[in-house]
Amino acid sequence: MRTLAKYSLALPSLAVFGATAADGTNTGNAAWLIVATALVLFMTLPGLAFFYGGLVRSKNALSMLMQCFAITCVVSLLWFVWGYELAFGDGGSLNAFIGGGSLWLRDVGRDSLTGDIPESVFLMFQMTFAVITPALIIGAFAERVKFLAVILFSALWFLFCYVPVCHWVWGGGWLAQMGVLDFAGGIVVHTNAGVAALVAALVVGRRRGFPDSAMPPHNMTLAVAGASMLWVGWFGFNAGSALAANGSAGMAMLATHLAAAGGALAWVAIEWHRYGKPSVLGIVTGMVAGLGTVTPAAGFIAPWAAVIIGLTAGCLCYTATHYVKRVLKIDDSLDVFPVHGIGGILGTLLTGVFVSASLGGSGLLGDRSIAQQVYVQAVALLATVAWSGGVTWIIFKVLGATIGVRVTSEEELEGLDLVEHGERAYII
Repeated sequence: MRTLAKYSLALPSLAVFGATAADGTNTGNAAWLIVATALVLFMTLPGLAFFYGGLVRSKNALSMLMQCFAITCVVSLLWFVWGYELAFGDGGSLNAFIGGGSLWLRDVGRDSLTGDIPESVFLMFQMTFAVITPALIIGAFAERVKFLAVILFSALWFLFCYVPVCHWVWGGGWLAQMGVLDFAGGIVVHTNAGVAALVAALVVGRRRGFPDSAMPPHNMTLAVAGASMLWVGWFGFNAGSALAANGSAGMAMLATHLAAAGGALAWVAIEWHRYGKPSVLGIVTGMVAGLGTVTPAAGFIAPWAAVIIGLTAGCLCYTATHYVKRVLKIDDSLDVFPVHGIGGILGTLLTGVFVSASLGGSGLLGDRSIAQQVYVQAVALLATVAWSGGVTWIIFKVLGATIGVRVTSEEELEGLDLVEHGERAYII
């Protein structure tokens, strides 16, 4: 039996709406989770692929689409063979750190999970989270890393970083036992990927010409289309994490939308004030910041708290983006760390505050105070930062010493589309 620690904190009962099938499945909950699964996959393909593809230069557009597509394929199979059991299986004496179970999921059938939803649906829903997390990271080293290195890094990082952290938080591991709150992935997805992105950018190094040469997005229309798909798909990401068609899912959806709007407006307002013009890039980036920041809190908080989280995310993530690129001169190409990493950290800490029933949230566990919950959230963040950063550094060092990570300077100048794939995004 898999552990559903992720959901037991948020839901007193999973079976709320829908008829009960002969196998015990709640048809309403199962139907919603199937839809949510499709929405989360829609976030990666085509949402993230279009968003990242539009933000890079035209000579590297196809490489971003290809990387998102290939990562989806590779991680899906790895999740099926190993990842799901290691993340949600019972690890016995090692369960505080990692799960376990049979290969090839021989015991996964059509039966319902905890008498409510088919385990096949839960497996697939969680697979989409596993897919998008390493795909987020590639934005940090876009336009300069070999395709083989991207795929090997993504596979290794998924197995040695995503899976353990997922188990710690959602699979009954040591952080779940401490009572950490992460409704839909502020720790497991955004902080985890954001920290990895920062380390990757530092280890891989800057693009040729950064920071002196301008490297603007080549197709903002494509980027906005991708960002819009992310916004829609995020309803599956957050509201689907309730694992039920109930009030928790509805509140998560509302909180998600409000935070996205708040983040977008806060970011673009700062730009408008500083530069005299509101940019399209700014409003979509602020939207993503709001979405990522509200993710750990979505099903736990009141709607007004989501607005505060979104506005705060837009301001803080904007400041972090400027600081990382302009002051530290770190070439995190598509701002993965300042948007997802900083957003994930901020949202995780604020979850410990706004979950309080006195602030309209779902309520703290037992007699725990806000300060105690924030402490637990901080411990989880520190553990994730240390693990993700360390594992990422080791993987890149190993890859650098074996197959090599970067393309040559001449190949980077020519563009990855031609060098790595022999194709062009645009033939005019």
